[in-house]
Parts: sequence; C-alpha cells; structure tokens
Amino acid sequence: MDLPDAELSILLTDDATISDLNLRYLGKEGPTNVLAFPMDEGRRCGGTLMLGDVVVSTDTALKESNQTGEPPEHTIFRLLIHGVLHLLGHNHEKSLTEARRMRKEEERLLALIL
Repeated sequence: MDLPDAELSILLTDDATISDLNLRYLGKEGPTNVLAFPMDEGRRCGGTLMLGDVVVSTDTALKESNQTGEPPEHTIFRLLIHGVLHLLGHNHEKSLTEARRMRKEEERLLALIL
C-alpha cells in the first residue's frame, strides 16, 4: 500500500448510527456492516494524505461473526480493511473481476495483521 503519511478516521458504532449514515449519505435504509467516505481527491493537509472515514457497525460485525464462526476481532479487522480499500479506490460493485481483486487484497492484508 505504501502510504507512510496517510490519515483516516475510524468510527466503531452501532446499527442505529450506521443506519442513519447509510440513509443520509447513500439513500439506503437499514444497517450495513461498513461504510467508507473518501476525502475529495485524496486531499493533502500539511503533507499528510487524507484518505477519509471508515465506519463499522459493531452490532452487525458481531452478528456476522456469530454466523461465520470468525472471531469478532477478525471480522472487525476485515471490515476495516474493506473500508480502507474503498477509500483507495477499490469497488467490488463494478465488476466480478474487481470484486475478486478486492477480496484477494482483503485476504492478503488481513493475513498481515492476524
């Protein structure tokens, strides 16, 4: 990733808050596991690249963890990575090829921290 001087904001929140953000900014009702809000064109502030904001619903992450058997902290790390990849321009909704590429990068990055 090679981003030595990059900054992002992370919010761990509940389903009610992420539902509000999802509706307000994306026009979608209900909770989701992760939202990513990139900064305009990767602005720099004093030499630091401002990536944007990643919001994770811990309520939804815990539900996913229970369904998959994945430890909760792994689920949260995976969702954070997913959000950061969105901030870096990945978009799994574009195509099946991009979805595969993004999933492979998620797995690679998750293996580095677990």
